[in-house]
Amino acid sequence: MTHFAHVKNGIVDQVIVAEQDFINTLDDSKEWFQTSYNTHGNINKRTNKPIRKNYAGIGYSYDPDKDAFYAPKPYPSWSLNDTTCIWESPVAYPDDGKMYRWDEDNTQWVETER
Repeated sequence: MTHFAHVKNGIVDQVIVAEQDFINTLDDSKEWFQTSYNTHGNINKRTNKPIRKNYAGIGYSYDPDKDAFYAPKPYPSWSLNDTTCIWESPVAYPDDGKMYRWDEDNTQWVETER
């Protein structure tokens, strides 16, 4: 069985598990795209063959030019990485073992308590 995402007007509105033969019988079969639960950031750790850059979720966008699914933009200052199709902050997340949250007003990471 395979995961398929239904895309309407560029947005995923449904994700199901089905066989390709079933998808082929649907009137809107051209609106269904295979997606892989194991694909994230254009890497598939299980097969080494990523499918559409990221696993599709409801509300995700599908870009036919990139043939990629990506999550809704989390903050206005973030940009989409064209290779991974993952949103990136303008400042790298600190690598000091502490927990942080994004402060959009100041476009910086702010340390939080555990």
